[in-house]
Formats: sequence, structure tokens, C-alpha cells
Amino acid sequence: MTTQPFPAPQDLTICFAHIAYQLELIFARRQANLRGRAPAEQERIQNFQVWTPADLAARLPEADVLLISGFWQNELLDVAPRLRFIQSIGAGVDQFDLDALRQRGIRLATASGVNSNAVSEHAMALILAFTRHIHTGRDRQQNHAWRGMIGDLSLREDELGGKTLLIIGLGKIGSRLAKLAKAFDMHVLATKRNPATAAGAADAVHLPEELPALLPQADFVALTCPLTPATENVIDAAAFAQMKESAYLINVARGGCVDEPAMLAAVQSGAIAGAGIDHFWEEPLPQDSPFWDLENVLITPHTGGETRMYEENLIDILLENLNRLWQGETELLNQVV
Repeated sequence: MTTQPFPAPQDLTICFAHIAYQLELIFARRQANLRGRAPAEQERIQNFQVWTPADLAARLPEADVLLISGFWQNELLDVAPRLRFIQSIGAGVDQFDLDALRQRGIRLATASGVNSNAVSEHAMALILAFTRHIHTGRDRQQNHAWRGMIGDLSLREDELGGKTLLIIGLGKIGSRLAKLAKAFDMHVLATKRNPATAAGAADAVHLPEELPALLPQADFVALTCPLTPATENVIDAAAFAQMKESAYLINVARGGCVDEPAMLAAVQSGAIAGAGIDHFWEEPLPQDSPFWDLENVLITPHTGGETRMYEENLIDILLENLNRLWQGETELLNQVV
């Protein structure tokens, strides 16, 4: 393993790599939050932003610190002789060769929690949309169609008070979703690998192995878990069979957490009432996907984590980790390597 001292501020160059996020702009305004750095010293922290993979490959040799997510390819390590620290823009790290980073002495931290507010609010918005028929109201608006009052109780708008929400994955996002749901007087159940570490608003926290017994109780099932071997297809045909016919699936996690053909069969057949989906197996969702035309499916284009605060929240994590690295601390915020 290569070990080199972390560069001092005046010797440091940061590369921001993203197709859309305005990271260089926010960093320029936020440098003053670096602890113990004089203004003149702050100005000497060199940084630049690249917007394409080609520009990243061309300029990465200049960088000591890299903020990146989707652009990353492990082959980039061969053109990054100065690289000492990678701050991932997202929460996942499956794109990184962790052993290769360790061998080169490159630290890695995630952006876990950076969009927990946005994702939990997105999940709650999908729940509310189904409950209050916001999605079908928008469809009728586009057709200039005024809907009359509904006598059939099973088809009418509903209220959330007393309904049960089952959250799969009670991390930062799931915990905040539980808090939001309790504000609507919902009963909240959750699963977590270690229920003893759970804190927050959930009424009861169970082991993942108890999921089959919990699914029949839920009016809404929300996925807020990471995609791991344990959560891949955690909602499959058997799970859909255990859910109420009146229940909705809300997926603001990864598409791989749900068996997509089984979900399609469940929403088409009426085995469940509907699904709000922010992530699919294939993205963009193909034009010929049958999901597009289902009234009881609400699709958002992987925007659950999007927020005007994303850059600000990410720079918060970067500044904290830079301060720790300069002070020689061994533990980083959201450390992976």
C-alpha cells in the first residue's frame, strides 16, 4: 500500500466531475468553512470542474482530490498519479475497485445522507399522490376532463391516518420517512439488519427475515434500502402474493430491489393496487415498456434524490473530510477506504 502525506491546502488541486451539478461554483463560495485556514490560504486551493468523461480523463492527472460518481471507471487510476482522496457524489460504491484504491493509498468516502430529505419526501409524495389521486387528476387535466363524485368507496380518495406503512431499510432515508409518516398519523413498521440500532419514529422494527409476516399488514410498502445481495429482488413474486390487494409499492431504492416482471404482473392483474417507481432495471425506461401505460403506476425518472440543495449538502461532506485529512484524523465522514 502506498502511503503519502495528504497535500497541504496550497498544494492541493480538486477536480469536480459531474454532468450537471454546479460543484465548482458552490465550492468557491464555501471555502471559508475550512477550519483554521486564512483567507489568503483559502484562495490557493486550486480546483476545476469537468463535464464529460473525456475531459475527466484528460485532466485527472492534475488532481489530488476527486468528486465523482457516474463518470468513474477503474481504468482512470492509471492516469491519476496524484490522487489521494475520492469523495463519491453518491451513496453507492459498487463502481469502485476498493482493493485497488487501498493498494494506491487512495481514501474513499460516500455521500451517504446527502439527499435523505429529498428521497424521503419523494417517497411521501408518491404515497400522498396515490391516496389523494393526484396522478389521475393530472391525467384528466391534460384531457380537459372533469371527474364527477365517486360513490364506490373502493375507488374514492382516501386518508392516511391509521394506515400502515412498512419501510424496508431503516437507514437515514427510511428513518426520516418514518417521521414524515407519523406526522400523518400512520402506523409505521420497518425492517433493519440490526433493530437494536434503530432510532426514530417507527412503531416497531423487525429483522429482514420477518418480512413475509409484515407484508400482509401493510397498506404501503416503501423500499429505502441499498442494493446488496441481501436486498436484490427482496420484493419478488412471493412478496407480491403476501401483500394486500389494496396495497401500494413505493420504490425509491434501486430497481434491482424489485423483481420487475413480478411487479408488472402484480400491477396488471390487480394483485396490488399500484406502484410508485423511481428506479427501473434499465434506464432510461424503454419507450415500449408496458409500465408507461398503466394508470396505477406512477413513474419518476430516477429523480427521488434530486434537490436544489444537493451541491450544498455534498460540499458540507467534502469540507468536513478535507479538514479531517489535513488534521491527520484516521476516520472520515462516510468512510469506505
